Amino acid sequence: MAHGHKSDEKIVYVGDSRVRAKSSRLQQPDFSAYPGKSEVFIPNFLLKEWMVAVVVLVGILVLVMSDPAPLGYPADPTNTQFIPMPDWYFLFLYQLLKYPYTSNQFVVLGTVIVPGIAFGGLLLAPFLDTGKERRFYRRPIASTLMGLSLVACTYLTIVSWHHYELELKEKNIIPEHIKREEELHANKGKEGSGQGAGGGGQQKKAAAPALVAADDPAAEIYKKATCVQCHGGDLKGMPNAGIPMLLGIGDKHSKDEILGIIKNGQGGMSPQYDANIKKGLTDADIDKLAEWLAKQKKS
Repeated sequence: MAHGHKSDEKIVYVGDSRVRAKSSRLQQPDFSAYPGKSEVFIPNFLLKEWMVAVVVLVGILVLVMSDPAPLGYPADPTNTQFIPMPDWYFLFLYQLLKYPYTSNQFVVLGTVIVPGIAFGGLLLAPFLDTGKERRFYRRPIASTLMGLSLVACTYLTIVSWHHYELELKEKNIIPEHIKREEELHANKGKEGSGQGAGGGGQQKKAAAPALVAADDPAAEIYKKATCVQCHGGDLKGMPNAGIPMLLGIGDKHSKDEILGIIKNGQGGMSPQYDANIKKGLTDADIDKLAEWLAKQKKS
């Protein structure tokens, strides 16, 4: 505190008693029990961890930019064969909700209590096991909680994916990502255009075969048959829903095979013979219909 303008006046600094002066620098903990194996967390250890995190982050950014994740097909509310599946890191919770004791009236147990106990146990592990031992077999509580969580998540994830594959096989459904790869390979083989894999870019669709014998009387029978409900009046089907087009079906199936499909069904398609009879078609009509469909060839 100064009172005048003299250059040699003594300046007195007045402190605030409410502010505690630092008596000494922060004392670092003693790591002498672990010579050569320990270091100060701040800043040494934290700086190393930060540098590793930066390298990993840059690697992920490079990977994302070089190979963007493909976008899925547009949502189709008419697709009744769609099997909803969560991302891979939630498969174990998805599988957990399939069991009777964690669903329906026990859904709170499966959605809140069981996951809460599992994740809560992991969060509390550092507080339950406060030992300084770094070897996992000397830390039974933390190691047991981690091991049980890892085994449970791995088992539920594998079982969930196995059930998904069985559902696909049972309903004769090709997953969209596999269908996308097949389309990309087919386009590359036909056009050699070198379209990039993934990235959600627009893919050039192969031209559909033309309708054969459009003036055939069987074409009118087709419009009355149950086929038109799913395969459409233009025979183009609904590819996004897994319903194939009938244009070009003559290249894959003969008349007798088509009749067999109408009578016995195929894949996710149920038998349609009785339904067509109920709609007023006769055996002769269905026979003409199969014969007309067998004519639907690309050339």
